[in-house]
Amino acid sequence: MRSDPNATQPSDLPALTTIRFVLAAGVVLFHYQLQWPWDTLSATGLIERARLGVDIFFILSGFVLTHAYRAALAEGRFHYGRFMAARFARIYPAHLAVLAFVLAMVIVAVLIGAEFDDRNFTGIGLGATLLLVHAWFPAVYDADWNGPSWSLSAEWFAYLAFPAYAWIGLKLRDRPWLVLGLAAGLFAGCDLAYQQLFGQTVVHAENNMGVLRILPEFLYGVGLYRLFERLKPSRPVAIAAALGLSMLMLALMHVRADDRLIVVIAGPFVLALALLAKAGADKGLARPWMLLGGEASYALYLIHMPILIGWKGVNALLTDRPSDYVLAVWEIPLLLAISLLAAVALHRHIEAPARVYLRRQANRLWPTTAKTPMSPGSQPPDV
Repeated sequence: MRSDPNATQPSDLPALTTIRFVLAAGVVLFHYQLQWPWDTLSATGLIERARLGVDIFFILSGFVLTHAYRAALAEGRFHYGRFMAARFARIYPAHLAVLAFVLAMVIVAVLIGAEFDDRNFTGIGLGATLLLVHAWFPAVYDADWNGPSWSLSAEWFAYLAFPAYAWIGLKLRDRPWLVLGLAAGLFAGCDLAYQQLFGQTVVHAENNMGVLRILPEFLYGVGLYRLFERLKPSRPVAIAAALGLSMLMLALMHVRADDRLIVVIAGPFVLALALLAKAGADKGLARPWMLLGGEASYALYLIHMPILIGWKGVNALLTDRPSDYVLAVWEIPLLLAISLLAAVALHRHIEAPARVYLRRQANRLWPTTAKTPMSPGSQPPDV
């Protein structure tokens, strides 16, 4: 494997798009396994540890955003306003659509007198979720209108802090191992702080200051990208590394290895997948249906819990049973199919069109004649 810091980087990294669908599907299964009749927890840790897909998303965010804005950062053309407008266009349309759906469900439940746990559905929770600050403070813990959206709050914080991350990555571009060392130290510090504050490791941080979870992991992604710039593996080495690290990740998840170890190994796993593009070995992960799944993964991540809660609520109302009933076997594939179809519809008809429109408006507000800093094309990767 050669080291070449000046090599031209591939514009597209399809393996990182495809893996997002796998990660989102894993989170869906993690949430569903709490509702289904099978005892999968005692058989394997794969589904339970799939919740760590969120941590891999955080690493991917740091990696891909550094990739997308590398030229603008290096040439001093980075514009914070355009960057934040692009990030708003990326996450807010689907977030607002799903939040409106949840709000409608709550209103209907109140109007018909349906029983539901209203502790999470507070006014302060709605405001915090709307503004994506509900994972920044412990004060709004359990005040989240859509459970998975805590990670959007953490992502939003990282976007706001991106200039600091980018500065570190740029200043230490030729010393990626130092960036990775800083990320490791920050991870250890956040983990220690979270254990002192809440008695858990930082990889359990969600609504309760989940921002501490993304702080080191985003920087981890930045450091990994700076290492990625310097590596040029041969095709056999790239394939072997990707397969080997994939199997190692699955093995660690299966045996329920320490969450923090899995997150650490997730870094080389992401790097290996990205290096497939440099080696010309990623065509098998660039099939249209795979890329569509990756593009719709964000929508799937957001919509699957409201669909599950809504389905169980309606069934409980119609059959006069508690809403926390265990799902029947036939309900599981049906709900998965509904969630997938809803995710694709949300992506194609709301998320993607709104993103294009909002980015167009941002370009009018901050016009530029310089060559776009983003790759591929004029759109940054969807992270």
